[in-house]
Amino acid sequence: MVFYTSSKNQTQKISALLAGEILKQKRPFFQNQALILLLSGDLGAGKTTFTQGFMKGAGIKKKITSPTFVIMKKFKIQNPKTQTNSKLKILNYKNIYHIDCYRFHKLDKFFSTSIKEVFHNPQNIVLIEWPERIKRLLPKDVIMIKLKYGKKDNERIITI
Repeated sequence: MVFYTSSKNQTQKISALLAGEILKQKRPFFQNQALILLLSGDLGAGKTTFTQGFMKGAGIKKKITSPTFVIMKKFKIQNPKTQTNSKLKILNYKNIYHIDCYRFHKLDKFFSTSIKEVFHNPQNIVLIEWPERIKRLLPKDVIMIKLKYGKKDNERIITI
């Protein structure tokens, strides 16, 4: 799918809709890893903006900034107390991790081990900015999201 946006708000609306759809879906019974979204694009292309909208769509109310210096942030997904057929809706996902690999030039052993634990938990959603920097640690089954500058001012091309 390809989307064209002309503002930060439009980019965030698309990613919020994606988050809502993901949270509504039943997980396949064979899935034994986190849902991993790779956000690829040039500096300033909208990776963090996309993440902010995704978090909002997942019900995260905190201010979202890029974890460039802390590398990884964890957010708890709150169960929306919605009723479906008089039963409480149970979420398939419990956590969202936002990881920024921009500053990585060489991976250390501690990060490699801890990130693999995050990847192997099927209750996690993981958004990774600059995924090409940790390519060898990534599982095969991921969702690639590419953000590019468009031809007009503020235009972004988002390919999922």
